[in-house]
Amino acid sequence: MPASLQESAAPPVGAQAAAGPLDLFSRACALLARICMWVSVAGLVCLIAAVALQIFGRHVLNSTPTWAESIAMLLVLYVTMLGAAVGVRDAGHIGFESLIDALSPANKRRLQILIHILVLLFGLLMAWYCGVLADAVLDYTMPNLGISEGWKYVPSMLSGGLIAIFSLEHIVALLRHQKVVPAWH
Repeated sequence: MPASLQESAAPPVGAQAAAGPLDLFSRACALLARICMWVSVAGLVCLIAAVALQIFGRHVLNSTPTWAESIAMLLVLYVTMLGAAVGVRDAGHIGFESLIDALSPANKRRLQILIHILVLLFGLLMAWYCGVLADAVLDYTMPNLGISEGWKYVPSMLSGGLIAIFSLEHIVALLRHQKVVPAWH
C-alpha cells in the first residue's frame, strides 16, 4: 500500500480487491495537485512579471502597456483558484476542529464524510454555474486582451471540478479508514 493512503495496517475485509484502482486514484489526485501547484507557481511568476512591467512602464517609460493590468487580474484568478482546489485536497483550508475532536471516532468519521460530501457538492455547483456564466459571456471580449470574457470563469470551473474530485478522494480514504497525505510530502 502506498504511503499516500497508509494509516492503518489492516484494511477492512473486501478492500483488498479494490485497493489497486483506489490507490491509483489517490496517486493520480496527488499528481494532479502537484501539477496544479506548479502551474500556480508559474502563474505567480508571470503575475509578478506583469506587475513589475506595469510599475516599470508607469514610472520609467511613462507608458504602461494596456494589457498588463488585465493579464495580471486574469492570472490572479488562475493562481488563487488552482491553489484553493489543492488546499481542499491537502487540508490547507480553514477548519473548525473543536467539534470534530470532541466526537467519538465513529461519529468523527461520519461528520468528516458529511463535510466532504458537502464540499464535493459545492465544487460541482461551482463548476456548473461558472460554466453557465462563461457561456453567457462567451461572445464578449476583454478589451485589452482581445480574448473572450469567458476565460475569467475557466479557473473557477476548473477549481470546482478539482474540489469535487479531491473531496471524493477524501471520502474514499475515510471509507477505507485511511488518510490522504498532502501532495507535497
